[in-house]
Amino acid sequence: MSRAAAPRRLGLISLGCAKNLVDSEVMLGHLAAGGWRFVRDPGEADVLVVNTCSFIGPAREESIQAILEAAEYKKKGRLQRLIVTGCLVQRYASELQRELPEVDAFVGLDQLDRIVEAAEPGAASPTAALPVWHRSSYLYDDRSPRRRATPPWTAYVKIAEGCDHTCSFCPIPSFRGSFRSRQPDSILREARRLAEEGVREINLIAQDSSHYGRDLQRKDALAELLDELDRIEQLRWVRVHYLYPNTITKRLLETMARGRRIVDYVDLPLQHAHPDTLRRMRRGGSAFSHLRLLSEVREIMPAVALRSTFIVGFPGETESEFEALLGFVRTVRFDHLGVFTYSHEDGTSAAGLEDDVPEALKQERRDRLMECQQRIAFERNHEWLRQRVEVLVEGAHADTEHLLVGRMSRQAPDVDGQVLINEGAADPGDFVTVELVETAGYDLVGRIVGPT
Repeated sequence: MSRAAAPRRLGLISLGCAKNLVDSEVMLGHLAAGGWRFVRDPGEADVLVVNTCSFIGPAREESIQAILEAAEYKKKGRLQRLIVTGCLVQRYASELQRELPEVDAFVGLDQLDRIVEAAEPGAASPTAALPVWHRSSYLYDDRSPRRRATPPWTAYVKIAEGCDHTCSFCPIPSFRGSFRSRQPDSILREARRLAEEGVREINLIAQDSSHYGRDLQRKDALAELLDELDRIEQLRWVRVHYLYPNTITKRLLETMARGRRIVDYVDLPLQHAHPDTLRRMRRGGSAFSHLRLLSEVREIMPAVALRSTFIVGFPGETESEFEALLGFVRTVRFDHLGVFTYSHEDGTSAAGLEDDVPEALKQERRDRLMECQQRIAFERNHEWLRQRVEVLVEGAHADTEHLLVGRMSRQAPDVDGQVLINEGAADPGDFVTVELVETAGYDLVGRIVGPT
């Protein structure tokens, strides 16, 4: 077969969050329908797509580095065309077009359905053919073509796009646009189709999932949606990410606690605990209000796994403000925690503040907070020893074939710890009962004692 008759080969590098990954999967769906064949090795691709992240400085640096590395395949591989998509394009389109002549096309967040056009040899110039607007308005639905990049048993479902909050540190509304919910029927059709395809775990994502439906004038829309998802028999776990503390309702928590398939997992990015820092962040609240909310969560869901994220080094953060955050984390004893150092971002109101916490001090505070959380996480892991739990097996360990790797329902994919299985056999995608026998840092070790 001649090269001209061979299937066209496409590679994709997806950076950033799970919401970005769903965008990548939608683009892959369009490309597959357009006759493109996906290859995992970028060196084998005729066309390479880099889907970028632009949330904070380090993410932008990673994206630029990935673009430059991808461009090298034009020199040493078969690569003919390089396409850059995603948040970085939506935010800095003109600068990228000027500074990166190696790139053949730029595709913004509202042009995912034009990725096939961009991939074609000799496509029109990015500026003329693929215009980019500053604030996105696109929202995919169940009719959007999609080729999943996750394992067959798990999937992300984006229930909304954009954000209406005005957090002073966050640029996302300036390029992802205002909050817009998908219609419930569209989400349910997608979830049922995924379940029919063999998906057993669905992770619901949005910038603020607990705000879901309020733009549709429906206050408890997320609770209603979870009730419907809980009726899909083929599903085993439904997990909700990114609940905003001001939009969590008692009905939502009670729905999560009651659901057979809704896992006891609450992921709420609190960002800080000192009222003065939170006020400068335009977040509101305090350690007291956070503790009151988390107490209600644990009262309604006693077995809940709590995840949060915090920012250290925000402008004006004093040592006493940081110590208040440290004390708050010690008191709450989160199961999972992420910590970011503050990044001064164009287009945010915090950009007008003096970035007065030195980088070295930001890093030191991050390290101190993570060391505190590490001790808590290790202690909480010890509480699981000798218990029998349901585990979703995901395959062999990356470093040794003698260990299987899996997750409990309280461990989300990619961001939390894992269960290492050193005794027993199972296939990827199986749910098994595991007896936990020891700890391994953030991970737990166990042996399979039977099916679930």
